[in-house]
Amino acid sequence: MAIVVELDVLLAERRMSVGEFAAAVGITPANVAVLKNGRAKAVRFATLEAICRVLECQPGDVLRYVPDE
Repeated sequence: MAIVVELDVLLAERRMSVGEFAAAVGITPANVAVLKNGRAKAVRFATLEAICRVLECQPGDVLRYVPDE
């Protein structure tokens, strides 16, 4: 996969649980798992904005491009 979601790293750095994060963002813990595991096919800008607000980061901190080999 060319786009890597860095939620695990960001949550660990902030010592935030998936449940706390999901509640603060307004999504289900199951949807957080989909994002963390790289199975998401899309992310709404409103959700990305909420993620960045809660984690106090930029979109580039959440999503990283890795070229295919």
